[in-house]
Amino acid sequence: MAELTPHDLQAHILAAGIAARLVRDMGDTSTVPLAAAALGVEPHQIIKSLLFLVRLPDQPDSPQPVLVIVDGSQRVDHKAIAAHFGVSRKRVRLASADEVLAILGYPAGGVPPFGHRTPVPAILDAALSARQPADRATVYGGGGDDSTMLEITVGELLRVVQPEVLSIRSV
Repeated sequence: MAELTPHDLQAHILAAGIAARLVRDMGDTSTVPLAAAALGVEPHQIIKSLLFLVRLPDQPDSPQPVLVIVDGSQRVDHKAIAAHFGVSRKRVRLASADEVLAILGYPAGGVPPFGHRTPVPAILDAALSARQPADRATVYGGGGDDSTMLEITVGELLRVVQPEVLSIRSV
């Protein structure tokens, strides 16, 4: 299958009536510090959309993909994800770049929080959803490649993704 691009994401945004915009030709935005610098914002305004694979006891050979959305300045607590699914920490791992591309369709470093090739359940960190006012708190996420960013409010992100909201950041 062909890799999805910012054009595919833009088509999804338009078709689904999502209040978001793509900021193109930003240079290299493949890491949180690079993206924040390119946009002139703080790292906590960047969101990371990370694909984790969870080996559930009843499906040990077919891991459950789950998208985890967290503030870019934070690390994800694998133990919190494991506890949510009722498995040990050893059963949770970050997907490889090849797995991200195969499942979501976008390259690692440019993964948006929605519009994926394969819909997967999502978890959004509680600290991100608590930003006030959510309808005006703007965040930036992957826009489909390493030089495009997605601009969206936290409120719209919650509406579109409809994630489970959990505390999943490392402290």
